[in-house]
Amino acid sequence: MSKMALEGIRVADFSWVWAGPYCTSLLGYLGADVIKIESMKRVDQTRQGSIMNGDTFEGVNSSPTFNNANLNKKGVSIDITTEKGQEIARRLVAQCDVVVANMRPGKMDKLHLGYEDLKKVKPDIIMLESTGFGVTGPYRGFAGFAPIFASMGGLANLTGYTDGAPNPMSGVQDLRAATQAAYAILAALYHRKKTGEGQYIDCSSSECITTLVGNEMMEYTMNGRSLGRTGNTDPVMAPHNVYRCKGDDKWISIAVGTEEEWQNLVHAMGDPDWAKDEKFADMYARHKNSAELDRHMAEWTVRYGHIELMHLLQDAGVAAMPSFCATEILEDPHVKARGLLTTVEHPLLKTQHVFNPPWKLSETPATIRKPGPCLGEDNVEVFTGLLGMSEEEVRRLEEEKTLY
Repeated sequence: MSKMALEGIRVADFSWVWAGPYCTSLLGYLGADVIKIESMKRVDQTRQGSIMNGDTFEGVNSSPTFNNANLNKKGVSIDITTEKGQEIARRLVAQCDVVVANMRPGKMDKLHLGYEDLKKVKPDIIMLESTGFGVTGPYRGFAGFAPIFASMGGLANLTGYTDGAPNPMSGVQDLRAATQAAYAILAALYHRKKTGEGQYIDCSSSECITTLVGNEMMEYTMNGRSLGRTGNTDPVMAPHNVYRCKGDDKWISIAVGTEEEWQNLVHAMGDPDWAKDEKFADMYARHKNSAELDRHMAEWTVRYGHIELMHLLQDAGVAAMPSFCATEILEDPHVKARGLLTTVEHPLLKTQHVFNPPWKLSETPATIRKPGPCLGEDNVEVFTGLLGMSEEEVRRLEEEKTLY
């Protein structure tokens, strides 16, 4: 078996919900040994059921959402609100290379698990805290979830229709912050390899989102204008929208970026007379008259099935793709050929479809090796193997709810 890129790196994961757990999952895909540290006193929100369960929710170990956010990880349960639990957590960190947490600023310090505390037991430790607004500044203690990050970050104000409310696209923001956090950790690991130095990483989720709105910031600073919401339109391209197709709730995205692509589209549509109008003579004219153009496009696309139209337009050299639902993703021949989906066997959820990492490394492949852990599933393996406890000691600590 090929060696994985982060094989030999161990991560102590104190995070929960999405931003922190997905960050550490990315590291786990690359071979890091990720140990999820949690407690029944503060159960991860994603363990507490979801619409994915329907009527089948059977407790904290039967959540597909948690499983998807915590693939490849080992799971231990420590009550870190107690002195004994904190001492065990520090001993565990001493055996790790990276610590990830996403509590509010100052919380890990109060638990004697802040960066200064952890440096004492592991001088070269890398610690990342992913928070809503960073560990400094007047908003440092504010509560936040994904919609809040999108609002503060400026992305919600740009997302949605012109006459509608801002759309925060709940959930996507966490994954963006997670990816940025994983990137920062890789940089810190490289720095430590060169210098032997660990470091502290302050990762603000809302700032991760602000990095996506550079066009808006430039428009305001240079021209004094705010772009606002523009639906599915583009500042340059037209047509650029999602159009209804034949069938129940079937749609296709079409984007035309050059004059050549426009001519390809016109020919694919059968060279309709309306396309010869001066209103659509060049990119500027098409963009100026995009509302009328979209009406013509919609009258044409509704006559076709969305898959049929994808092939028709792609064969003509036009960027077009159906808006896939979950069933269509699972059954799509390209998705199957690429091996995007795989399955894991979960002790309670049984066979679960999950996504493989979306990047394919030729020499150090990223892999999914196990499902997300049940709460405290690996207590014996981790505490006997890494901390030298006996099984009897582990069981005693579980009974007294230090490991809980």
